[in-house]
Amino acid sequence: MTVDVLRRPAPADRRARVAVAVLFFTNGALFANLLPRYPQIKADLGIGNAAYGLAVAAFPAGAITAGLAAGVLVRRFGSARVAVGGTLLTGAGILAAGLADSVAVFAGALFLAGAMDAFTDVAQNAHGLRVQRRYGRSIINSFHAIWSIGAVTGGSMAAAAIALGVPRGPHLLFSAVVFAVAACVALRYCLPGPETDTVAGGETGETDAGDGAVAPARAPATGLRTPATGLRTGWVLAALVLIATAGTLVEDAGMSWATLYLSDSLHATAALAASGYVALVGAQFVGRIVGDRLVDRFGQRTVARSGALIAAVGMGLALAVPTVPGTVLGFAAAGFGVATLVPAAMHEADELPGLKPGSGLTLVSWLMRLGFLLSPPAVGLVADATSLRVGLLVVPFAGLIVLVCGGALRSRRG
Repeated sequence: MTVDVLRRPAPADRRARVAVAVLFFTNGALFANLLPRYPQIKADLGIGNAAYGLAVAAFPAGAITAGLAAGVLVRRFGSARVAVGGTLLTGAGILAAGLADSVAVFAGALFLAGAMDAFTDVAQNAHGLRVQRRYGRSIINSFHAIWSIGAVTGGSMAAAAIALGVPRGPHLLFSAVVFAVAACVALRYCLPGPETDTVAGGETGETDAGDGAVAPARAPATGLRTPATGLRTGWVLAALVLIATAGTLVEDAGMSWATLYLSDSLHATAALAASGYVALVGAQFVGRIVGDRLVDRFGQRTVARSGALIAAVGMGLALAVPTVPGTVLGFAAAGFGVATLVPAAMHEADELPGLKPGSGLTLVSWLMRLGFLLSPPAVGLVADATSLRVGLLVVPFAGLIVLVCGGALRSRRG
């Protein structure tokens, strides 16, 4: 390990880290303000589970449609500006969805919000990785932990607004304005200059491998890969996409269905029903806070597979014995179990050899949204045919995916 890697980050780098954390916070909080309102919107629009599932799938559909353009925008305007611009437009889309008076308007607004959220997601992760390279060690999990804090804050804001009888319009307008201002202030302190910065290690380009070891930075893609290397990279990338998708399946279960399941199937009050999603993202935050230490000690592979087992068993027991407290704890176990999956998959993909810088990150970020796209209508169809309790078996299924594909992640070194 070089002395350069161990140097203290410059004040500008520390300010940039705080700025990126603010962007992750606002991204988590914006959409979480809308989620507890879903049962009210569904009831006001008078739609069933299948139609509701198709409507909320418009959000990931918008993200998938627009996702691949994120890289072009980042290269053209810079990751910080794209992240902030996406935040402003995401807030506008969420406000429109909350005020929608028809299924078509609701789905269209979610489509817009999802497209803008995809831009924000790629851009803020790209900027976070820029800051990480300047630090010379892994800090990406901390940003995702801040996202979870934002989601808990947003969900709690919505639960409080519901309990106080605040209408959707004023509530979501307040949320959009507050977080838009926060994002614009954060932009001032983001890293300036082009996206291709020199890393902390100077010419050596050393970066933290994310499992306690320092590894050389990815060599530039030359296009001269052997067929064996290219095939292996493809298989590893596919496994990383599945791991990240498993994480999104669990997150979507909390976002799209936790409140409905608790209120409709288990007859919890509206304010209490919001605690399912809050428990999931709250436990996810805890998992991400301790995740770096666990990964340093046990390795990404062991942490991911252990977490998958916790999620599968915890939510499986909650579905087997349905009670309100047990279900809230089940969603908490699921959130804790999948806490490190998306950051791990993004980091590993960004380090894959033979790919252009940012390509692995963009592909994983784009393809993992298939989980958000396919999960709501699939769970809705199963719920209409059987019950929502059966549909939520998607959470234990996601745990099984990680147990199978976890070998693509790094094991503990030395």
